[in-house]
Amino acid sequence: MTTPEPPPLPPLPPAARPDDAERRLHPASWLFVLLQNLRQFIVPLIVLLVAGRRADDGPAWLPLIGIGALVAVSVWQYLTFRYRIADDRLVVRSGLLERSVRQIPYSRIHNVAIHQSLLHRLVGVAEVRLESAGGTRPEAQMRVLRLPDALALEQLIRDRGRSDPGAPQPASMAAPGDTLLALSTAEVVKLGLISNRGMIVVAGALALAFQALPDRTAGRWLFEGGREAFGYANTFAATWMAKTLVLAGAVALALLAIRAFSVALALVRYHGLRLQRQGRRLTVERGLVSRSRSSVPRRRIQAWTLREGVLHRLFARRTLEIDTASARGSDGQGQQDGRVLDALAPIATAAACDAIVRDVAALASWPPTHWRPLHRRAWLRLALGAWLPTTVLCGVLGWFFGRWGLLGLLWLPWSAFVAHRHAARAGYAIDTAMVAVREGWWRRHWRFAEIGKLQAVELRQSPLDRWTGMASLWLDTAGAQPLAPQLRVRFVPLAEAERLHAALSREIARRPLRW
Repeated sequence: MTTPEPPPLPPLPPAARPDDAERRLHPASWLFVLLQNLRQFIVPLIVLLVAGRRADDGPAWLPLIGIGALVAVSVWQYLTFRYRIADDRLVVRSGLLERSVRQIPYSRIHNVAIHQSLLHRLVGVAEVRLESAGGTRPEAQMRVLRLPDALALEQLIRDRGRSDPGAPQPASMAAPGDTLLALSTAEVVKLGLISNRGMIVVAGALALAFQALPDRTAGRWLFEGGREAFGYANTFAATWMAKTLVLAGAVALALLAIRAFSVALALVRYHGLRLQRQGRRLTVERGLVSRSRSSVPRRRIQAWTLREGVLHRLFARRTLEIDTASARGSDGQGQQDGRVLDALAPIATAAACDAIVRDVAALASWPPTHWRPLHRRAWLRLALGAWLPTTVLCGVLGWFFGRWGLLGLLWLPWSAFVAHRHAARAGYAIDTAMVAVREGWWRRHWRFAEIGKLQAVELRQSPLDRWTGMASLWLDTAGAQPLAPQLRVRFVPLAEAERLHAALSREIARRPLRW
């Protein structure tokens, strides 16, 4: 029986065909590098313009020397940066006095991020970031390429450099593929209402005000504004009930404003989001003013996280996130502007999230039909973890404030109720393909990974675990996000934990690591 030949790969555009010629960036590249370098000086310039300059600050032309130096550095970087497209790798040359030659095999590139700000879109260019597993910096960062060249380079990496002659160049950021998810404007508005990103705007505005305004001006404004608000409440309302209603209305207006900021941020970041499967890669394109396009191989996904908060359940939606072994940037910039692919579905129905998991991860058994429960006294173990520090804290407060300090003990019944609900819903599922856990009651999450992606398994027992006869399994995968829930099977009977630890250890040792 003969093995059928794989279907031919789509042809590559001429801009991405391998050759021996070295290529330059776009002629306007130095301008975008200069603007990127100037970003860190925006706040000092605003402070200088708002607060004014003193006579002893030096000549007015002195800041121009620094700007001139940044211009020279930006032009220098453009003139000394070259790249060459080979059959199986990308060769990047940079520097003149201190030269470097970086060879990046296409098979090692985990994430291809194409970013377009409003200025990029007006000029018709894009920034390209090529990222590999781990590390804090991208393998190559090209500021900037013509948009067709950027898309051609992405297709080249997706197809591993195999090309056929005679194909037209792509004309837009939309490439053909199977669409797994497309968010409408209404869905993005729901995402803004569910998320709490408006607090970021408020906190950032307060931090900027305290840094930029001189000598406690921001604090004085806040104090005077709060005093005027209380004075208005005293004038408008005669009784304590009326005053309470007025203050509650003010708090409600503040919360509405925060939600409005959240909706605006969601529209700016996620408008027009489209998740596509293009051969062996997943591509997410999104953004209103600036557009971002991130691409990652499906096999590079290390772990999955489903989140469901209270507002998620109100709208019958969930969030689907992934961990990849790609660089995230030491400054967190890629994470902030969306160039790191971390959320396949920022908002979607439970059925849509499950369908994406089954399609991308090829897990036919998702969601598991049977979840194994935790230890029958797991709720007590959870409650003890909250009772002990609460009791100690209330004892200290009671020593200083008397009976009023003991009011914190009223938290104990509520924490016991929450622990009982959490333990009743939590569980785990392990089969030959994956390890999955679910936790939470008020805010729920599901965390799972393929067994072939696991790197280590650890059996842990705290003193409370030993006293209650329980143990926990901690499972490690590559590229775990700092804010993602841990992949751990908590509070199971000790004998069951030891059995699972031995079985998973054998499977991890037997299977090659897939990343």
